[in-house]
Amino acid sequence: MNATTTDAVLERIRFTDTGLVPAIIQQWDTREVLMMGWMDAEAFRRTMGEGRVTFWSRSRQEYWRKGDTSGHVQYVKGAALDCDGDTLLITVEQVGAACHTGTRTCFDGDVLEPVVGASPEIEAADL
Repeated sequence: MNATTTDAVLERIRFTDTGLVPAIIQQWDTREVLMMGWMDAEAFRRTMGEGRVTFWSRSRQEYWRKGDTSGHVQYVKGAALDCDGDTLLITVEQVGAACHTGTRTCFDGDVLEPVVGASPEIEAADL
């Protein structure tokens, strides 16, 4: 993505009051949701321009590029901005674990048990 295109997208992103936007990270081929991290404008620029995912660490107050210390790299395969402009979806090729706990995804450690809703039956005549 060139700088002009990146700047145009940045104008459409609705950052929080603290200048951040959530970025959902998804495995590009299986569509498995791996994690969520925060990006500011610079992290977005780095992610779009370098082909590796960069986040803004709220706890450390610094940028971190996924995999630089762990080796669990995220190579960018695609990106999308949601219809409201307030969430990014970054598709990646994940190498190793995505979660800081060492698991493949951040969403496999605490499986919840909601009541599962049933879809209403649709009559053929209603189609």
